[in-house]
Amino acid sequence: MGRMSGPYLIRGSVSLPEAELMWRFSRSSGPGGQHVNTSDSQVELRFDLARTEALPAVWKARALDRLAGRLVDGVLSVRASEHRSQWRNREAAAVRLAALLAEATAPPPKPRRATRIPRGINERRLREKKQRAETKRGRSGRDWG
Repeated sequence: MGRMSGPYLIRGSVSLPEAELMWRFSRSSGPGGQHVNTSDSQVELRFDLARTEALPAVWKARALDRLAGRLVDGVLSVRASEHRSQWRNREAAAVRLAALLAEATAPPPKPRRATRIPRGINERRLREKKQRAETKRGRSGRDWG
């Protein structure tokens, strides 16, 4: 085929270390004719997040915390089998892993600063509420026929 389009950037200049990626190939499930019975097109990509040195310490701690539910012994695993070719599934798995790590290592959002609601807005809301209540009260008159 050709060379994979890596390196896969996580964020900034940090990318997935090719040497630390563990690939496993197996047969894909589902339809596909004779070809699918002989080719190992499903890809499982594993990355040892707990032991990696490629990520800054802060990012690594953040990722370990956020991805705790997905990790098995500190290893993050991604599977791809949507394409018929192994090469394209490898690409998909690597891109998915990079995106997962980018999201997990992102800094937490800035905390929201509480602000006061202007008095005018509150007064207008209450005035409109009273007006609406008055409209509804007018509908329940006994003299309606």
